[in-house]
Amino acid sequence: MIRKARIEDIKQIQEMINAFAKQDLMLPRSLNELYENLRDFWVAEDKKKVVGCAALHISWDNLAEVKSVAVARNQQKKGFGRILVSACLNEAKEMGAKKVFVLTYKPEYFKKFGFKRVKHADLPHKIWAECINCCKFPNCQEIALLKTL
Repeated sequence: MIRKARIEDIKQIQEMINAFAKQDLMLPRSLNELYENLRDFWVAEDKKKVVGCAALHISWDNLAEVKSVAVARNQQKKGFGRILVSACLNEAKEMGAKKVFVLTYKPEYFKKFGFKRVKHADLPHKIWAECINCCKFPNCQEIALLKTL
């Protein structure tokens, strides 16, 4: 089941994201950041447990970001990631976004959805405000990809 995240999901979301972050597969997220951005998140639920998450964040005029895509290791290859990313893309269309970007260590995954690699400089400077506070700044190795809706 896919649904919008609720307050009681946040600790499970953080645990899952930060488990992957410890392996340098994604960026860590603080509880504060997750609570402040709760409305951005979708979750996949199985037997009343959060097994996946993804967020859609509006960044700028006509531009949104898909971020924090994670699926528990024991739940991968079941389609949860695909459904979560699709939910974010559909929500972006409904909100009127014309383009969606991702910053990722796994570009091949997002290419399956029609994202294409772009230079970081091709994205508006507004999106880099969050990067300044990142633990990986300024040595970020994430790859930028963009999809036109």
